[in-house]
Amino acid sequence: MAILINLDRILDERGMKSNELADIVGITTANLSILKTGKAKAVRFSTLEAICKALDCQPGDILEYKAS
Repeated sequence: MAILINLDRILDERGMKSNELADIVGITTANLSILKTGKAKAVRFSTLEAICKALDCQPGDILEYKAS
């Protein structure tokens, strides 16, 4: 996969659990899990914005491109 999701690292750095983030963002824990594992086909900008706001980070802190 060329796009890596660093959400677990950011959550750990912030001392936040996935279920807390899901509640704040307004998505299910199942959908957050799909995003965290890189199985999501797309991410809404509104969801990405809410995640960045909740974690006080930039989209580039969460999403990383790595050539395969």
